[in-house]
Amino acid sequence: MSKRYAILGPGEGPNYDWENDHTFVKVSGKDTDGAYTLMEDNLKASFALGLHRHDTHAETFYFLEGEVDFYVNGDWHRCGKGTTMHVPPGVAHACRVIGNAPAKMLMIFQPSGFDGFLAELAKMSETDFADEAKMAELNARYDIVPMGPIPPRPDDES
Repeated sequence: MSKRYAILGPGEGPNYDWENDHTFVKVSGKDTDGAYTLMEDNLKASFALGLHRHDTHAETFYFLEGEVDFYVNGDWHRCGKGTTMHVPPGVAHACRVIGNAPAKMLMIFQPSGFDGFLAELAKMSETDFADEAKMAELNARYDIVPMGPIPPRPDDES
C-alpha cells in the first residue's frame, strides 16, 4: 500500500535560497490536489516585497520569529511571533522585515500555485529576469499583479 501522507523535517522539502529569503515548500499543490500550498519562509534582514495583489487566491501568514511590517489595503501592521495575517483575493499588500534581524513565517496559498511560480523562477537566468514581457507573462500565469513599491509608512523617517 502506498503512503497517503507526507512528513518533512527541518530543512527538508523543495527550497529556494534567494538573495533576501530562503523558502521551503512543506506541502505542495500536488500533495493537496491544488487546494493549497504550505511554505516556510525564512526572511533575511534585507527582505522587502513591493505592493501587489492576487485576484484569485488568498494568502495566510503565521509569524514564527522576528518582526515584519505588513501593509494591507491601506493599513500598516507590525507582525511578530504568534501573529496571523490573512489576505483575501483582490487585496493589495506589501511587507518588509524590521530591524537588522531575520524573520520566519509559515505561508498558506489557497488555492495552490505559488510553489510552481518559485520552481519556474529558480530555472530563470538574469537575462530572463530582465525580460519585462517574460516576467509579466509569468506573473499573470501565477496570479501576481505587481502594483509598485512598498508604500511609505507614516512613521518612516523622511
